[in-house]
Amino acid sequence: MKENDFKFLKMINPQIEGQLVELVATDRIEIPISSMSGKLKRQKPALAKEVADGLSGRYSGERVYARVVSDDKMKARGMREGVDAFSRDYPVYGALLHGYIEGQRAMSETHLYFGVKDGCRITADDYREVMANLGFTPAMAEQLYPALMDVSRKLSRQRGEERSILVG
Repeated sequence: MKENDFKFLKMINPQIEGQLVELVATDRIEIPISSMSGKLKRQKPALAKEVADGLSGRYSGERVYARVVSDDKMKARGMREGVDAFSRDYPVYGALLHGYIEGQRAMSETHLYFGVKDGCRITADDYREVMANLGFTPAMAEQLYPALMDVSRKLSRQRGEERSILVG
């Protein structure tokens, strides 16, 4: 297509033009946010495991709290119908598969539950330190902090304050 053809299409369908501009902008924003999200998702479990390993049950500090809870209940994991069909077709292997699944379901899970105490806050400096660990300069962190906190506050109202993460 020639440049004049593109102008013609834009005049015919400005809705598509707008959608494509939005798609390009979305893609360009997604790349750095996804990169930062990946870093945070890798840091969080390691940090939580380190905290959980250092706790003997509960922690109640000046601003934050945490507790480690192990759950030995049987967990439903897998697709029961698919396993049952496989077991009907291949009884010997199906029995082995059922054994593996039961062994995994019986394993305990350990969660770290954590949050901020009532009336306490995580400071701007605490957040900026995390942002610095992601590679932000102090100036970038200072500029981005208000917008991130605005979004975070809106989301935290929807999900409640206490969070948990699987640590074992």
